Amino acid sequence: MEKKVAVVILNWNGAALLRRFLPSVCAHTPAHLADVVVVDNGSDDNSVEVLAQEFPQVRTLLFPRNYGFAEGYNRALDTLDYEYAVLLNSDVEVTPHWLEPLLEYAESHPDVAACQPKIRALQEPEKFEYAGAAGGFIDRYGYPFCRGRLFGTVEIDNGQYDDTLDIFWASGAALFVRTAVYREVGGLDPSFFAHMEEIDLCWRIHLAGYRIAVIPQSRVHHQGGASLDAANPKKTYLNFRNNLLMLHKNLPKQEGKKILFIRRLYDTLAFVRFVALGQIPHARAILRAHNDFRKMRRKYTRYPKENLLGRFPETQRNITIDYFLKGKKRF
Repeated sequence: MEKKVAVVILNWNGAALLRRFLPSVCAHTPAHLADVVVVDNGSDDNSVEVLAQEFPQVRTLLFPRNYGFAEGYNRALDTLDYEYAVLLNSDVEVTPHWLEPLLEYAESHPDVAACQPKIRALQEPEKFEYAGAAGGFIDRYGYPFCRGRLFGTVEIDNGQYDDTLDIFWASGAALFVRTAVYREVGGLDPSFFAHMEEIDLCWRIHLAGYRIAVIPQSRVHHQGGASLDAANPKKTYLNFRNNLLMLHKNLPKQEGKKILFIRRLYDTLAFVRFVALGQIPHARAILRAHNDFRKMRRKYTRYPKENLLGRFPETQRNITIDYFLKGKKRF
């Protein structure tokens, strides 16, 4: 039987992560359903040797240089010929029977183009993981949040989000996607470099007429922070810049201008807060994000006709007001 799924792990100088996390992926991914594929982004450590010697059952794609996260996955999915792909971070530990519920749901719901498992934190496994938790949404001004995580508050998983649900975005830590749809909407945007790129992709998937869901019967554990720590101003820069780009390119032009005006006022408050806390590098990161957004937005000249932020009740919320002024810390 032809295998339907490629579980694609992008690697760059991550030999230690491969040794730590790849065994669970190999052990718990049914060989009759899927191939595990490690895409090496031009590593100059011993990653290739580790794969050849310790994981001979894993299929490998070896790129001559580091294409980055988005372009690396785009090139991989252009090369691989599978109906479905899972974009799986190299610091994810999977559990038994993690893949089957995702595949079964996609097979029985042809209008669902992407889905994610429930994602728990590796270090504190009773808690949801920050980047994805039990399914992602954004509010009316583009702030991402999850079932199980609002801003910095992460909930303990007590089964409160164990229902299958349509969501706005699925986490890039473990993103199950129809390969044809991924290609149809243009894949991940390489201009983002990192952060928000999966939300942007999911927004375009919705605009193309498909649904996205969370399947909590599947569970994985994510270490997180393997690329950039939250204390790194570069992470602040990328989050602020990419959020503006995402709103600019995925909203109707006139509505987008209004929403971006308000969003930039909120960013000004964030700038003032960083200054008041003495976190000057993060304040500077916001300024640089806005300056670069003004330059980069020129490349996006086509705009959708529909504002998808009105499609979900959750996307009509203002979580900044809810969280900081009304004290609502849970989804």
